[in-house]
Amino acid sequence: MATSEAALQVLSGAVPRLFHSNLRFNKSKPVFSFKSKVTNRSKRGSEYMQMLNGSRMLQKWRGVYALQCLNGVSYGKNAIRHLESMSCKCQLADSVGGITGEDENGTWLKGKPNNSTPILINGTANAPNGQDLEVAQQLKHKNEGCVSDATFASAETINDTFHRVSIDSIEDEAWNLLRESIVYYCGNPIGTIAANDPSSSTTLNYDQVFIRDFIPSGIAFLLKGEYDIVRNFILHTLQLQSWEKTMDCHSPGQGLMPASFKVRTVPLDGDDSATEDVLDPDFGEAAIGRVAPVDSGLWWIILLRAYGKCSGDLSVQERVDVQTGIKMILKLCLADGFDMFPTLLVTDGSCMIDRRMGIHGHPLEIQALFYSALLCAREMLAPEDGSADLIRALNNRLVALSFHIREYYWIDMRKLNEIYRYKTEEYSYDAVNKFNIYPDQIPPWLVGWMPSEGGYLIGNLQPAHMDFRFFSLGNLWSVVSSLATMDQSHAILDLIEAKWAELVAEMPFKICYPSLEGQEWRIITGSDPKNTPWSYHNGGSWPTLLWQLTVACIKMNRPEIAEQAVKVAERRISGDKWPEYYDTKRGRFIGKQARLFQTWSIAGYLVAKLLLAKPNLARILVNEEDSELVNAFSCMISANPRRKRSRKGKKQSYIV
Repeated sequence: MATSEAALQVLSGAVPRLFHSNLRFNKSKPVFSFKSKVTNRSKRGSEYMQMLNGSRMLQKWRGVYALQCLNGVSYGKNAIRHLESMSCKCQLADSVGGITGEDENGTWLKGKPNNSTPILINGTANAPNGQDLEVAQQLKHKNEGCVSDATFASAETINDTFHRVSIDSIEDEAWNLLRESIVYYCGNPIGTIAANDPSSSTTLNYDQVFIRDFIPSGIAFLLKGEYDIVRNFILHTLQLQSWEKTMDCHSPGQGLMPASFKVRTVPLDGDDSATEDVLDPDFGEAAIGRVAPVDSGLWWIILLRAYGKCSGDLSVQERVDVQTGIKMILKLCLADGFDMFPTLLVTDGSCMIDRRMGIHGHPLEIQALFYSALLCAREMLAPEDGSADLIRALNNRLVALSFHIREYYWIDMRKLNEIYRYKTEEYSYDAVNKFNIYPDQIPPWLVGWMPSEGGYLIGNLQPAHMDFRFFSLGNLWSVVSSLATMDQSHAILDLIEAKWAELVAEMPFKICYPSLEGQEWRIITGSDPKNTPWSYHNGGSWPTLLWQLTVACIKMNRPEIAEQAVKVAERRISGDKWPEYYDTKRGRFIGKQARLFQTWSIAGYLVAKLLLAKPNLARILVNEEDSELVNAFSCMISANPRRKRSRKGKKQSYIV
């Protein structure tokens, strides 16, 4: 009897507050093609409003299932599916018995709350009402005889059960949304559109398949055992290399991959009664800023390797056209030019940050992807006479690139103090300040922000210029690809933990830190109204970065960091309708111009959940440190810095 009374008390008090009213239901409809999705957006919106009107019935069904659970009937799969088909995609606050929060330094904590602990609802700290306080008091005083052990156990069982149902429903919703974003070409799945926001009247290019955006979608499908869509994507995007389109009478370089493509249905030979699907790529000639993507080809190689490792189907990477495609991308990236550094020289806006943000030159994100793609390509290239010179150049670049990034991009308290004492205008081969960095370039924010333990790779390095901003994707993928050493990789994760309040806060994960503000923002971004401080690329929070964070944490055997970040995201992301990015310093608001139901936000969450459930699957993305590279790097570090350049002898193949 006491158990039943406790259950009714919880159901009437704490449980109803755990459900938000922003409902989104699972659908049993088949996956739509791209054309069908566009024409059915308005219908989807009307269905959504009808579902909102059924909230009273949903409350009734929740009560029925909760009582069944109390009477000893467990949540079977059929019961859960039936509940999900009628109930909202719930988003629970943390259970009162194990709330997660942050201390004043931003470090995430676990523990039972005291009387004044706020309850987090959708990521917002709300003062608990009388019912919440009553349940919290019961839990607090259970050992003092205020509540029986049976009552306490029942309350925790209810909370745990609802929490599991909520998380399952979020994942089910994410899978439904991901499948609805699938694009079809000639009847076969070929990719996913960037966003499927029914409330937006302007699609811009969000109805296209972006190479970089599809990567988390492709990884999610691979981990789910659905290989066809990834195989089709790899082979069809390969056909788009060296497309005939031009911009200002100039053709793209051979081997360049497009930023995105769209499936268009056109009349066949002028006959309106017959149509065919065609792929229409965009190499940047239609993009804002007209910048060609550098990262598309690199991501394509990384996904190709992941497909082979996950599916076991190596026939795709062994195909002649695929081998040719790999070589074309490598030749484009390894081509000689005026640049003297082993890093890849690119323009602003050529990667995930596709607007003017001061990353021109040698941005870390491109270098990490470049290094990873070189390792993946070396693993997949067929051993033949035509590949020997390419593999030799690839190996030389790997050694030089790893040394350059590890030695000159790394910063921690020791290195920061070294830069602080730099001498300038040094001319010699054994100069300490090789890039003529002026100590006054150290920004004031970094002096107080750098933790005593931990470090990171800076965003960019050029003569007389170090970009000290923390760029998340570049640092995380440096861990994944082993571009950073083991010690550096652990230090990067140490910094993420130490600066949790700045980099994770209320929605993971900051794309960069800190933001550009004031006169600096006006000069560097050109007064970009979309990249205002703490928004979009300028310090915004991007949920899609969850999957890169998860891979990095699993590789370093520290998955608890990613688990906490996923929990933070789950408080809000479904209720907020899966935004593209979040604004403000702590990621509290949905971005002003953020698209809802952004596909790579959805896919990033799913990949993180799948990998945390089966960490061994992260091997399809991880590049283990090469022993030959380690030996070469050690030799370069221990070499005499006063070595003289000789007129004779073998030509040095890398820059140190």
